[in-house]
Amino acid sequence: MTPEPPQPPLSLERRHTIITVWTLTLLASFLPDILFTELTGSVPTWLVWAKAVVLVIAIGLSFTWQPAKLIRNYLILLLTIIVLERLLYGTISGTPTWQRWLNQITDSFTRSLMSTQILRVGIALCMIAVLFALRYKRRDFFLVRGQLDAPVEPVRWLGVDKPIAWTRFGAILSLAISLGLLVFLFIAGNPSISSLLLVLPYLPWVILFAASNAFGEEMTYRASLLAPLYPAVGKQHSLLLTASLFGVWHFYGVPYGVIGVLMAGLLGWLLGKSMLETRGFFWAWFIHFLQDIFIFGFLAIGSIVPGG
Repeated sequence: MTPEPPQPPLSLERRHTIITVWTLTLLASFLPDILFTELTGSVPTWLVWAKAVVLVIAIGLSFTWQPAKLIRNYLILLLTIIVLERLLYGTISGTPTWQRWLNQITDSFTRSLMSTQILRVGIALCMIAVLFALRYKRRDFFLVRGQLDAPVEPVRWLGVDKPIAWTRFGAILSLAISLGLLVFLFIAGNPSISSLLLVLPYLPWVILFAASNAFGEEMTYRASLLAPLYPAVGKQHSLLLTASLFGVWHFYGVPYGVIGVLMAGLLGWLLGKSMLETRGFFWAWFIHFLQDIFIFGFLAIGSIVPGG
């Protein structure tokens, strides 16, 4: 594990940086979209551009205001995510050419996930290009395997009160989170044996989509943001910031609502911890991949079973 870089005393400037990064992160996150949807029933079309304008102004100020200068690259990457998601999900996915191509896929599960995953991986590749343009190396944004047996920094509330290797902790996390998610999905979905058998032909697609989704989300929402955050605000805040973003982005996911936010947020914190402590991508991708296999498997059941 690479030790956290020494942090200067909590000066007024550093406090301003932390307050600034949290404020801008929450404004640019999916939280405003959730509030508009839940309170008014829809998201105004201007909201995404309002977020972009706020970030552009903050990036401009970063050239003269030191607290914003420390997080400039983070703001650029956050702006990139917002713009790319708007252009790809909001524009390209709705074009007649895109829809005609998708309509050639007969079953709704593969058609829906194919569309989402192509765009998700596309965004991740664009983020990698931006990171290279900002002069980051692959190791800087964790796009390497990393030290799989790096020691885990103790987390008392998880029962880890002394260092253990990530090879052991990662395996325990994979099993524990997978079992917890499976129990939740079975209780919520109550699938029959026959429906589980019906989904078997879709298993190759489920595995492929789970792999691509884990790569896309880990690269876009975690690795690319941890790279500039960690040196600027340290381990604690960088993990909490990326976990918060990851959590609210899953409000309308599976599971739905606050439970989904809390589960995704905790998972995001643990996966971010794995990246920082192993300095690599493997454990975050692998644990995420396992969860997506179960989630996409249940989505497949819902798409092919009448009333599912």
